[in-house]
Amino acid sequence: MPLDRFIPALAAEIEQIDSAKTAKANERIVTDMLRANGQRGPRFILKGYDNREFLRMNSNSYLGMSAREVVTKAEEATVQKFGAGPGAVRFISGTYDVHVRLEKRLAQFHGREDCMITSAAYTSVLGVIVSLTTSETIILSDELNHNCIINAMKLARPKDKQVYRHLDMDDLEEQIIAAEGQCDSLLLITDGVFSMRGVYAPLDRISAIVAKHNHLFPRGIVLIVDDSHGVGALGETGRGTEELCKAKGVDILVATLGKAFGVNGGYIVSRKEVIRYLREKNPLYIYTNPITQGEASAALASIDFADSPAGREVMKHLHHLVSLFEKGLVDMGYETLPSPHPVTPLMVRDTAKTTRLVQYLFDNNILATGLNYPVVPKGDELIRFQVNGDHTESDLKYVLDVLGKFRNEQG
Repeated sequence: MPLDRFIPALAAEIEQIDSAKTAKANERIVTDMLRANGQRGPRFILKGYDNREFLRMNSNSYLGMSAREVVTKAEEATVQKFGAGPGAVRFISGTYDVHVRLEKRLAQFHGREDCMITSAAYTSVLGVIVSLTTSETIILSDELNHNCIINAMKLARPKDKQVYRHLDMDDLEEQIIAAEGQCDSLLLITDGVFSMRGVYAPLDRISAIVAKHNHLFPRGIVLIVDDSHGVGALGETGRGTEELCKAKGVDILVATLGKAFGVNGGYIVSRKEVIRYLREKNPLYIYTNPITQGEASAALASIDFADSPAGREVMKHLHHLVSLFEKGLVDMGYETLPSPHPVTPLMVRDTAKTTRLVQYLFDNNILATGLNYPVVPKGDELIRFQVNGDHTESDLKYVLDVLGKFRNEQG
């Protein structure tokens, strides 16, 4: 067999992953979900755990939209009308009216001229960076940017790649000045919210730096922000990190339909010329099926709800819960990183203790994610709690009580 000599090399790498205890393949399988009821938020049943009901504190569904009836009914009705899948890439015959309506709604939501939906936010980032990079481009990136940005920089083949210290505006400005005369355009890329820690980029300050030095480059500086974790979760109206920072000047905004909006897929909003260029040049858009018609309809319903008075109340409730949970951690003597974002990190700073605490939470029917090296730098090991809009105060009090017991028992 052709793979006989290849498989041992793969097996050796898998053994290294298992030895380092960084394996991700042992996925827990959700078999049922119990809807929120009174003072009790949703609970999840996992395969092989005797119908134990788990409180999920590791979900990106920040507004709890995925189970909302207005969203599921919209998807069901569209599936009945158009079927389950698009059947083709968009330039052949895979564009449905609901895709176009969704793009117009997202452009309006973000105050941009145009929008392009994609199969995922990850591929949105890859497509934007690869398509806009030339041999005379320098890419400048925050050192803690998401994996999709890191891989996009590898694929893009720019003239040079530079990394500035995390949220260090002085270092950012110095590197922009140093790039003068070295390229004709500079792509400056940052996460809006850094998903491991829940802290956000000061987009107002970054935009001001870009405006100050844009004249240094013949084709200017293009500011690209991936705000997948920010949209829906930050700002009074859910417009994300831009709204929170009151930032002006983000040229290209990438975000997702799969986190706060609770559905699936990614999108890009910008000037109409940029979106037209990406439709013609972005291979990850051109040669990939779009999200399904049902998903597009569900996303439309989710955005409309989020952008309504009822949606504002959910956001207000979410922000209250985030503040309550963060205060509870601090009051018990745990270390966290202050932020209004629903990602609330508990900084453990020790791999073995992180592993013990995650297991202790699981034993008490709480699903939480521990992040150890190499996902985070050594010494930054943490548990990433994620508060959702369909959690209740009672849910979070239970989690805090369990964390208090762990601290009393194990220190």
